[in-house]
Amino acid sequence: MKLRNVALSLLCLAGCSHFRNQDAAPVVSIEAGRSVTQGVHTVLAGETLYAIAWQYGQDYRDLAQHNHVATPYRIYPGQKIVLKGQFTVAKRKPLVAHSHIVAAKMQADKPKVNEAQVKLVEVAAGTANWHWPVKGKIIKTFSKHDHTFSKGVDIAGTLGTPICAAKEGKVVYSGEGLRGYGQLIIIKHNDTFLSAYAHNQRLLVKEGDIIKQDQPIAYMGQTDADRVKLHFEIRKNGHPVDPLQFLAKQSA
Repeated sequence: MKLRNVALSLLCLAGCSHFRNQDAAPVVSIEAGRSVTQGVHTVLAGETLYAIAWQYGQDYRDLAQHNHVATPYRIYPGQKIVLKGQFTVAKRKPLVAHSHIVAAKMQADKPKVNEAQVKLVEVAAGTANWHWPVKGKIIKTFSKHDHTFSKGVDIAGTLGTPICAAKEGKVVYSGEGLRGYGQLIIIKHNDTFLSAYAHNQRLLVKEGDIIKQDQPIAYMGQTDADRVKLHFEIRKNGHPVDPLQFLAKQSA
């Protein structure tokens, strides 16, 4: 009789476990090559919409729009966030800096844009004047290839070395809730660009802090990593881009 009850209990637990997780999105790690675009993410304590979007390689604005999350994008433990594969994302108009609206209208009828105008648009969008978060040897570069996939760059260094913000912005995540990133900081620079700083030993800023360029935000560490290093990423509209395209070449 006791054996029968134990067996029934085990079956019940297995069934309940399956029921709780059947609509959950898969866990995504830093090494994941393809973004998860289907399923439902259940918000855990300490998570932000930015962190969830970062985890699944999606644009936080898309998740907010289709999950009816209004600015300032507050979410709550237990809340269900539907991932992008479950809905059709409405096309957004590109954001243009106010100072360039008139110039953009003047050029609307021209078939081509010269390099100077492109440079102005890049500055307005935040693609210029990025600084290195820390100086050191690049031990892993950005790659989209399956066998060498990397969403950013890994920079070697010494335990406790200060990590600085690559550009001014607002901290939208500070914690260790994303698998594979360890102690992590995510900074929002504008509506297009975010950057992340992973594997830190200690975090110096918290969510909501306004950060200046070159301001120390953490100390280098090896949390959730095989060695002391900084993993640095830049995301454009939710998608990883090569940080070395934004950073000046390091001097010897």
